Amino acid sequence: MNTTTTTTSTRQSPPPNGTTSERTPASPQLTLDDLASMTAKELTALYRGGSVPDSIDAVSGLPTCRMLATAGLRRGFVFERIRKFAASAAFPWAGKTFEANDANTGKGINRIRWFGGKTWFPFDTRIEPSAIDGKPCIFLDYDKPENPKFIRMIRDELREVSPGLFMGPAMLDNKKSPARLVLYFACDTN
Repeated sequence: MNTTTTTTSTRQSPPPNGTTSERTPASPQLTLDDLASMTAKELTALYRGGSVPDSIDAVSGLPTCRMLATAGLRRGFVFERIRKFAASAAFPWAGKTFEANDANTGKGINRIRWFGGKTWFPFDTRIEPSAIDGKPCIFLDYDKPENPKFIRMIRDELREVSPGLFMGPAMLDNKKSPARLVLYFACDTN
């Protein structure tokens, strides 16, 4: 009997002071619902501990995506209403579609439920430093001529925070001042 084991490795930024680093053991499998119950502050901490896969192909396809917490919003009535709306079929954003060109670059587009289901606002993907902490992330670059000016200012980033679960910030970046956090979103490739 022949048994094959498949492993997935991830890129992490080098540890400080030249020490060696090993990936920490995986936390319990997180879900979109788990992430949706977190505040932006909690999601920022989780994102900082995330990693980048060896290839952008890890997000290729049509993952299940969801908007998570918005910046500055604490738990309470409004938090719960937004969380429930973002998880519902009535929420206009249906997620993102990703396609890898190679290990470090790719492209994608947003899926919209309204108007009979459309795809809008294409983006390119590449590995680059995060606006949050300078460590590697999958950067979704909307600065494309076919996108409206306000969409071109969006800076989305992703890191893997649990096996097959990618999460990151959606920010506004006017290229004149630091990018400003608007909300967090996640894409589940499982």
